[in-house]
Amino acid sequence: MLHGCSGFSSHSAAIADRLGSWGYVALTVDSFGPRGVASACGRGLAVQAFDAYAALQYLAGLEEVDPARIAVLGQSMGGSSVLNAVDHDMFAQYLTERFRAAIAYYPVCALPGRMMTAPTMILIGEADDWTPADRCREMIAKAHPDGAPIALTVYPGAHHAFDVAWLQPGRSALGHWLEYNEPAATDAEKKTRTFLDAHLAGTSPGEPTAK
Repeated sequence: MLHGCSGFSSHSAAIADRLGSWGYVALTVDSFGPRGVASACGRGLAVQAFDAYAALQYLAGLEEVDPARIAVLGQSMGGSSVLNAVDHDMFAQYLTERFRAAIAYYPVCALPGRMMTAPTMILIGEADDWTPADRCREMIAKAHPDGAPIALTVYPGAHHAFDVAWLQPGRSALGHWLEYNEPAATDAEKKTRTFLDAHLAGTSPGEPTAK
């Protein structure tokens, strides 16, 4: 789990707790604290994608974790880092490890020609004025045909941070509107669980299937 540009929060911890309640081992990564960073809003933190791979290596070494079935999930800046982490031409080209699946909540969809190394799902609001949904549509339309599939869900009327429950009422941050949207948040949670179940369930490659 990769946090947004304001850093690790109770919302990040709540997501990890939810994943744990579904039966997954969940790890949240603090990309700011060890670096003495207070915020990266407006500028991002490119190294967060490498933090994802450090977390992957750590999880793969745990006895209770199947190293072939690890996913990465992030929101906002963390969602952008998710896309960069599983894009072959960005960070994945430098590493041999691979994520099994990737989920990005309202990321910046900036690069055309992406070739994903794992099935990817993007969840974003149509009314998001910080990370516009149209850029995600354009990115997917121009994605490399040999890459893993990218699924996109756009929620009508939903703004940036639509799943953050304490954003009631909504508020402005750095000139952008943030607001909780319960229908979008509920549907995104269901889609996240279904996506993870679909891609993380089953046996590891080469492992015999029960008959």
